[in-house]
Amino acid sequence: MSKKWKVFASTLAVLALALVPACKHATKTVAPQPQPPVVEAPAPAVAPAPTQVPAPTDFVKTDTQPTVTEEEFPRNLEDANRVAQERGYIRDAFFGYDESTLSADAQSALSASATWLKGKDGAAYNLLIEGHCDERGTEQYNLALGDKRANVVKEYLQTLGVDGARIRTVSYGEERPFDPGHDESAWQKNRRAHLVLVGK
Repeated sequence: MSKKWKVFASTLAVLALALVPACKHATKTVAPQPQPPVVEAPAPAVAPAPTQVPAPTDFVKTDTQPTVTEEEFPRNLEDANRVAQERGYIRDAFFGYDESTLSADAQSALSASATWLKGKDGAAYNLLIEGHCDERGTEQYNLALGDKRANVVKEYLQTLGVDGARIRTVSYGEERPFDPGHDESAWQKNRRAHLVLVGK
């Protein structure tokens, strides 16, 4: 073998030995394989609920608006007074002992009464204001005090817009007690201006 071939063969052997250990340590890089796209299964189709076709008689056209019925307010005076008191449409004004000035509670009660008296149902009536007192004091004194109380209430209702021509006053003093008792509990109920609906 010629010298050239020996040099060539030994060079190849050295190269082969050098490459073998390097190949053992070399990592093979693998390109990622493309994944097929994930396709979700379509949701099962839901059939729409069948629509009910109305019968030809259901196509009735009406031109009338729905009616709202209001409870009829009684026209009988006795019933009207009872209903107005029960529902709080008209409210009495109560007073302190030997007083004819309106408290905040009395003003509030009269404000509610004035609102109703100026409304549709209340406007159909006139008003009588009765002045009442408890049993203490003389008969003459209590008649005068009852008169003051009734007139104070009339004036206040007028300031709230109730026509004074619709209002009359009367004093009963201690003659017509609401509570016949003889203690403070009864007296408190008897010191009042009592509102009564009357005809026009």
